[in-house]
Amino acid sequence: MTATPGPSALWLVRHAESQGNLADARATEAGAPRLELDVRDPDVPLSDTGRHQAEALGAWLRELPAAQRPTALLSSPFTRAADTAQIAVQVSGLDLPVRFDERLRERDFGAFDGMTRPGIRAEYPQEAKRRDLLGKFYYRPPGGESWADAALRVRSVLTTAELRHAGERLMVVSHQAVILVFRYVLEELTEQELLDIDKREPIANCSVTRYETGPDGTLQLVDFNAVGHLTRAEEPVTEEPDVSRA
Repeated sequence: MTATPGPSALWLVRHAESQGNLADARATEAGAPRLELDVRDPDVPLSDTGRHQAEALGAWLRELPAAQRPTALLSSPFTRAADTAQIAVQVSGLDLPVRFDERLRERDFGAFDGMTRPGIRAEYPQEAKRRDLLGKFYYRPPGGESWADAALRVRSVLTTAELRHAGERLMVVSHQAVILVFRYVLEELTEQELLDIDKREPIANCSVTRYETGPDGTLQLVDFNAVGHLTRAEEPVTEEPDVSRA
């Protein structure tokens, strides 16, 4: 990873638990082909637990020394991420505007939106076979995005951050796959290294992944998937995926 004139610190926060996470868990447990949701993916709200998780994040930010708090905040415009960011800022008392960037949105699942793994394999068996052949990183659902597509968005965000947030402690609120792709880009991981991380450690709702500028001037990973702020507040740590995959 090369030195960058961008943020001095970068915090990646997964949105708090959403109604979509709960719907996915219920559908998967029941073996149902689709999630029971009556809103489009960008409008899925937080669950009650999710709102408490976001409040716990804000309380933790409030307790940090001033020299360690975020000084800039970007969020996915999707409701579950936007509400996580706004609740955390409100509780923290930080005077930070929440700026929305569509490049931080959830990966687009195209024709598979709202479907479970069994549903995808039953309705799109040829696509499931193609996904098995190409692998999770490069497979693109019909009308949707691959993880590699999301990486292009992340590279664009980081380029903008170099220009707009030099020296800032930048907090980003986004989604599970997008945060993993940040690691892929920032740490110059291989496809297999990224997939191994994804398999080994699911990213918890409202967890914090932190990078700080190291002695060589590059952003170095110092915390991955940290949930201490949740456990201290006695909030449940949830890890439901945003959607089941083929």
